[in-house]
Amino acid sequence: MLKWSSLLLSAALLAAPLSGCSRFLYPQLSAQEGGAASGAVLNRVKTRGRLSCGVSGNLPGFSYVTQQGEYNGLDVDICRAIAAAMFDDPQAVDFRNLTAKERFTALQAGEIDVLSRNTTWTISRDTSIGLEFAPTVFYDGQGMMVKQSSGIKDLKGLQGRSVCVQTGTSTEQNLADQMRKLGVKYTPIVFEDDKATFAAYQQGRCEGVTSDRSQLVAQRSALPNPDEHILLEIVMSKEPLAPAVRNNDPQWYDTVKWVIFGLIEAEELGITSQNIDSFANSEDPVVRRLLGTEGDLGQGLGLTNDFIARAIREVGNYGEIYNRNLGPDTQLNLPRGQNELWTDGGLHYAPPFR
Repeated sequence: MLKWSSLLLSAALLAAPLSGCSRFLYPQLSAQEGGAASGAVLNRVKTRGRLSCGVSGNLPGFSYVTQQGEYNGLDVDICRAIAAAMFDDPQAVDFRNLTAKERFTALQAGEIDVLSRNTTWTISRDTSIGLEFAPTVFYDGQGMMVKQSSGIKDLKGLQGRSVCVQTGTSTEQNLADQMRKLGVKYTPIVFEDDKATFAAYQQGRCEGVTSDRSQLVAQRSALPNPDEHILLEIVMSKEPLAPAVRNNDPQWYDTVKWVIFGLIEAEELGITSQNIDSFANSEDPVVRRLLGTEGDLGQGLGLTNDFIARAIREVGNYGEIYNRNLGPDTQLNLPRGQNELWTDGGLHYAPPFR
């Protein structure tokens, strides 16, 4: 028995390194390492000195790669803000492009530290697949895009026609639910990634394509003749898009959550990357706690007390991030609407920093 036990143990140890070279850089987390008391991810990110962030990489305005090979977009800047808060360096991020089908597996396996990939916060994802959602960074809704020449005015106009949709997303289920409710028979043509989905639409393989309205606007901007395509005047669902982390590590979850809240709070207080130094001697206790000149809020997270000041100085507040990637000076020019602060009629609201 001892001989067999030794052989089995040796075989297990020899097999362990064969799981892929990426795990040496970003090793998977065991159940114990992800435990509630361990703070495993925060410690590992600190030790590594870099954040691993899962993104789309193909969605203008949210996460895409420029011709110079640089990542840009709102989802990208959220990760840069986390890196700045931790390391005072917004470039201390390694981005990994993930399809909708790959994203949750990569996060569950510990191959990335945070998923910042236009992902809808739903109850099933929150409770059934081991995720914890950070605050919503973009409030959206599902829409439908068709060619203007098609004459299609609403979902009923898609009777007997085909719709391109990405599998592994809430979009696929929302479309089925809406069409079932309306009694519209259609043919879904599904693809595993958004690039293939919109390429098929562009090639005329389907009469309509559905996704979040922000994504439709972004993808339309990349088409050869954007004006030939229209978004129908419908919103099929609520799509709160939020970063996600692996469940059962509250310290890491709190870190990501409060960095995002700090971006929102800074905008409400009027603190920007351009004027932050003028607040250094502020007597406002709310400002002082946010920027870490008073109190020890950062220590409670395992960070420096000026962690939000670092993020704002390097990346900007939420409004700056939005305007840089989606605002009036961009090709997308998406009105903020629900993504305004609560003080301006929107939905963004940060709990108190105290």
